Order: sequence, then C-alpha cells, then structure tokens
Amino acid sequence: MKKGTILGFSTLLVWGVVKAPIESHMTTQRHEQQLGGYKITASLRQQLGQAGFLAMLGGLRAAVADLLWIRAHIAWQDTQYGRMKLYFDACTALQPRRENFWETAGWHMGWNGAAYMESSERDPIKRQREIAEYHHLGESYFIEGTQNLPESWRLYDWLGALYRDKLKDPCKAAAAYEEASKREGHLDYTRRFAAYFLAECPGHEQEAYGKLLALYKEGEREWLPTLLVKLQEMERKLGIPKEQRVYIPAKELLPAEQ
Repeated sequence: MKKGTILGFSTLLVWGVVKAPIESHMTTQRHEQQLGGYKITASLRQQLGQAGFLAMLGGLRAAVADLLWIRAHIAWQDTQYGRMKLYFDACTALQPRRENFWETAGWHMGWNGAAYMESSERDPIKRQREIAEYHHLGESYFIEGTQNLPESWRLYDWLGALYRDKLKDPCKAAAAYEEASKREGHLDYTRRFAAYFLAECPGHEQEAYGKLLALYKEGEREWLPTLLVKLQEMERKLGIPKEQRVYIPAKELLPAEQ
C-alpha cells in the first residue's frame, strides 16, 4: 500500500476518534445557539486528561487541528457558539503555539459571541449575564494564549482591546498594552495606549503623567491630539502650575475678554 494512502487512512481514523466524543458531548450538553452548559473553567486538556491521546496523534496533530479549525468556522457561520467553543478548545489544545488560533477564538467569543447574545436574547438580565460571560471567555483565550506564547505582542494587544472596548477596565488595558509594547515587533501605538489608559486608572496619575510627558518630549511626531488632551487633563488633575505645564491650549493664553 502506498505511503500516501496509509497516511490518508490514518488521518481519517484519528479524525473519527476526535470527532465522535466531541459531537456526542455537544449533542447531550448544548442548548440551541447557547453555550449549552459547557463549563467555562474546563479546558480540553482537562476533559481529555490525556497526554497519551495527544501523543497518539503524533505528527497528525497539526492536520487534526486544522480540520477542527474548519469545523469551528462552520459552527460560527451557523451561529452555534457552544459548538464553536468546543472546537476552539480542541484546536488550541492540539496546537498551543498557533497564535492565530488564540486570536480568532478570543475575537469570536469576546466580540462576535457577545454581539450575537445582545441581538438575540430578549430577557435583559440574562442578556447582560450572557454578554459578560462571552467577554470573559474571550479574555480567557487571550490570557491562556499569552501563557503559551509569552513572546506574542499581538495577543497582549488583543487583550488590551478587550479590556478597553468590552470590559471597560482602563487599568488592565494599560497593563496589557504595556506588555505588548515590550515585545519584539510591536506596533508603536501600543506604547501610546499604555500611557493613555494608565491616565484613566485611579491612583496612577503621577506614573501616567510621567509616561505622557516622555512621549511628548520625543518630539512633534508624538504630538497627537489624544496625547495633548491627556496631558492637559493630567496637569490640571495634579495641580501643576501653569508656568510649569508643557501644554497649555492657545485659548487659555489669550487675555480674558472685557
């Protein structure tokens, strides 16, 4: 028998082993269009509990992860978020060093899943609870992703965006962007966002002012409107005398009208 044929049969066999328990679990556990009772704290590794299972896959782990990834995309198209989460858990367990697996899983849960619940759940109390649950699912993917890929600036950037846009936590957003800015290849805005959101974090005004001031002293390239507004707010908040401020809007320098 040809080598390619053997590999093909092996892939189908392993896919059958992976697919059967997952689909059985989904059938018995999930409600239509919801998480279906899936325990948020349970990872696929915990469910499988099988280093032996992963070892059995050997060189086929990447291929099986890609197949499951396709199934996750189909589940998303069908707005079956509980089913999609199971596939994402499988993908990230099989290939924890695949950055795009963590990114997309966190994005689908933190943004798309939450948006779907906002538009489809009529009970306002349940809607808010489900939205928060999806936000935290996205957070958990990004955090676990950074644990597996500590060198990834992109995962910290995604985490910062989630704290900024969805969880409304400027302190955690600032910390995430700060971590992103320390990693090779980061885009320059991560430094700015680390300072901007620290300025909104109670108790960190002096530290934030130091970061904003450092950006300002880098030169005109950094004199963006957001930076100037943040500097103005922080200098007022800290009670810095006008003669010591680095940025005073022109209208404040004009004499008062008589």
